[in-house]
Amino acid sequence: MPMTEKEYNGNLLDQISLLEDIERVAKKINCQEVLDEIEFKRNQINRKLYQKPPLINE
Repeated sequence: MPMTEKEYNGNLLDQISLLEDIERVAKKINCQEVLDEIEFKRNQINRKLYQKPPLINE
């Protein structure tokens, strides 16, 4: 079933929330490699989330 843009954006925001949870633990144990990967993934997600133009025209 096709996904609406609102659902897609919701999924991307859920992914960001997961990264924030993992980041909290990585900071606690001071794991720089994990923090670097989190930043890389966050940039990928933000690029999709804030794309111009949006997926659909309103």
